[in-house]
Amino acid sequence: MIHIARLLLLPLALLWVSSFIGCGTSYELDTKDPASIFRAAMIELEDEDWLESEKLFDLIRLQYPSSPYADDAQFYIGELHFRKGEHILASFNFDMVRRSYPMSELSRISRYKSALCYYELSPPFDRDQDYTKKAIQHFAEYQALYPDDSLYMESGKKIDELRNKLARREYETAEIYRKLYTNKSALVYYDFVIEDYPDTEYYEAAFVGKIEALSDLKRKDELRATIEQYNARIPKGTMRDRVMSIANSLP
Repeated sequence: MIHIARLLLLPLALLWVSSFIGCGTSYELDTKDPASIFRAAMIELEDEDWLESEKLFDLIRLQYPSSPYADDAQFYIGELHFRKGEHILASFNFDMVRRSYPMSELSRISRYKSALCYYELSPPFDRDQDYTKKAIQHFAEYQALYPDDSLYMESGKKIDELRNKLARREYETAEIYRKLYTNKSALVYYDFVIEDYPDTEYYEAAFVGKIEALSDLKRKDELRATIEQYNARIPKGTMRDRVMSIANSLP
């Protein structure tokens, strides 16, 4: 059935290719040579002729799936969608490199590029953060699989940036509750930051926010314990004066 499907697709693929001939192209195209098709596809890609480039890459994938250019064609379909800003389609096609050609040398970079797609999809901190979490997951998987790769450090930087975004979302939510004088609700979100994002720039601010909220609620025993935790975990904090002011006011 697969061979029949390919035969059915061949006339359509050749129709695509025929549209290139006589249309001012700067290359000769041999439809029986995947190398020739690939070179033509790359020319179209660099010229940002996305439609024609994808048609040629698809021709390689469909008609020459066993050729040395098949995995390249799949990768560059992902790349052209990435360049167009179509990151969901790009991620899908990068993932197809790993699934269809697991032994390909492009499998590694495809995994990174897929993570980068979700990074680009990550919205501002006050929006739903599903894509942010997916990006973190994909970068972490990349690091686990390729600990010695040159992109390991870059993946770590991206993870740090994305985790800061998630921490900011929780912290800003806590701050909103503080402004609304609902300190009990604010404490929940400060604790999210303290427990889940201790490696982010919002860690100390969440601790201080929690201490101030506990002070407003006059929960003295819990306040003392939290100040002790702050002193132990952040002995040289930049917001220490605010903490010590509250600590010194305790009986």
